[in-house]
Amino acid sequence: MLVQNFYSVLGWVQLALAAFAVFAFVDAAVRRPDAYRAADKKTKPFWMIILGVAAVVAYFIPLLSFLPIIGVIATIVYMVDVRPALREITGGAVRRRGTGSSSDGPYGPYNGGR
Repeated sequence: MLVQNFYSVLGWVQLALAAFAVFAFVDAAVRRPDAYRAADKKTKPFWMIILGVAAVVAYFIPLLSFLPIIGVIATIVYMVDVRPALREITGGAVRRRGTGSSSDGPYGPYNGGR
């Protein structure tokens, strides 16, 4: 009974870690590619591949193996090092293409001091 409950809890932890990696993957996908270069981090495709593999490994391979642990470490590195640097470069929010103009400031459009 105790072993069965242990594996049940371990299954929930594995699912949570996979969701964490998927969140990091989606976050990396919506960031601009030039922000990675500006933040002096690896490229966007590098992080997409690493986080995608981490999500798949965290979901399909048992947690007692070493591969999910490596994936979790890579996800944590992205979340605590790369993501804050990207947010600092992009102003904290993910900008959608085609929204706003080049003269928009942090509080709206710049009207030339009028």
